[in-house]
Amino acid sequence: MYSFMGGGLFCAGVGNILLIVSTATDYWMQYRQSNNYMHQGLWRYCMPGKCFTHNDTIAHLDATRALMILSLLACFVGIIIGIMAFIHYSSFDRFDKTFAASILFFISCFLVLLAMAVYTGVTINYFGKRYGNWRFSWSYIIGWVSVVLTFFSGIFYMCAYKMHECPRNSH
Repeated sequence: MYSFMGGGLFCAGVGNILLIVSTATDYWMQYRQSNNYMHQGLWRYCMPGKCFTHNDTIAHLDATRALMILSLLACFVGIIIGIMAFIHYSSFDRFDKTFAASILFFISCFLVLLAMAVYTGVTINYFGKRYGNWRFSWSYIIGWVSVVLTFFSGIFYMCAYKMHECPRNSH
């Protein structure tokens, strides 16, 4: 049970760090315009030598930002509850912390998956039709890696919950 919780905490910790990096950096997409390579993230777009904030309210960027931040919060709370389960913190005795951490990690996974789907769909439909020389970049890829890590942290904690429940149900 503890090996599952340890693996879940490791995946969740790395996944949360990658979520922070992915959300904060400006390399979600790179494209070429007027013989210059430019890149943009959720908060800024950059030309050679200068970066500017997105001043326009762009719905897909707002949705992606909100979903990424909610995913970060769910993962962070899941990590706190997962640590409490790992060290047998006895407050909330009727509250199964391994199950709660698992659900929070799955919620985090779903929210970041939704954020990545929104960004991917709009970017492909918009930039794919207007620009020929563009690609997703490393911040975007890190976001997809965090989907996998938060999913596996949820799986690990659900396995720990099931292992903990089996002896309890046999009595």
